[in-house]
Amino acid sequence: MAWVRRISGWLLPFVLTVLAFADAPPEKLLAQGRVDEAIAALQQKTSAAPNDAESYNLLCRAYFSMGQWDRGIPNCEKATQLDPNNGRYHLWLGRIYGEKADASGFFTAAGLVGKVRTEFEAAVRLSPESADAHSDLAEFYLEAPGIVGGGRDKAEAQAQILDRLDPAKAHYIRGRIDEKKKDRAAAEREYRAAIEATHGSALTWFNLALFYRHHQEYDQMEEAVKHAVAAPMDSPEVMVESAEILIRAGRSYQAAADLLRRYLASDDKVEEAPAFKAHYLLGTALEKEGNKQGAVKEYTAALALARNYSRAQEALSQVSR
Repeated sequence: MAWVRRISGWLLPFVLTVLAFADAPPEKLLAQGRVDEAIAALQQKTSAAPNDAESYNLLCRAYFSMGQWDRGIPNCEKATQLDPNNGRYHLWLGRIYGEKADASGFFTAAGLVGKVRTEFEAAVRLSPESADAHSDLAEFYLEAPGIVGGGRDKAEAQAQILDRLDPAKAHYIRGRIDEKKKDRAAAEREYRAAIEATHGSALTWFNLALFYRHHQEYDQMEEAVKHAVAAPMDSPEVMVESAEILIRAGRSYQAAADLLRRYLASDDKVEEAPAFKAHYLLGTALEKEGNKQGAVKEYTAALALARNYSRAQEALSQVSR
């Protein structure tokens, strides 16, 4: 019974906050990481208004945030069917096809690659001023083999368009191209040029940190992370993503935990870094430090927001043994 009381005590603040957000629009719930509430609200909306393309797109993104590709894909597909000229809907459909391909075996992935390309190219055609669409298409061209439409020359063509739309993204794509060429020095120059183009934005510093992590240069990675989280927070998700790479690299668990607590305490939560993921990562950092009770609290908090989030379910099960 004492254990039940402890769990209830941890859940009470989240229950109270759920009630406070009961009338919040689904977009707000999704940005706050309240994915269970967002899904419930969006399912009601699509039931009442089956031609509401935006609700289907948001429902897809809610499942996307939890890594539930098979549940998200039909909703993204429905959004594009209802509004086939909306480039943003095609972009999200391409993204979720791509994530499923990454998580699938060879034959399933092979069947999805063409769909990813089709959707990203549609997103660019329908939203030619979208830097995100051009950037995602460039990433596809970089990663996909030539037989299914990939190619560095095609990625460079997208970078040339991004020179006008978003110079920092253009430098990022060229850095990725240089990495593919195994030209480390040129890649680092491009990532640093992106930092200069934005006058030191958080996201560009984080991209440099990712570069150092890929090359197992962990001291430089940590230094770049320090710059990222000290920069003007144009992309709040950088706090969560910076914490994650510190945890995955086995470095500075305390620093990672501090970043996650800072994010969770802020009013600037975003869909790109759902609160349930931040709680899960904080639990991971605490578990790595040997604080199992704290880890249980954070995994439980994650599941209070997203009860089907498999990573938190598995972590809670393992730490509770």
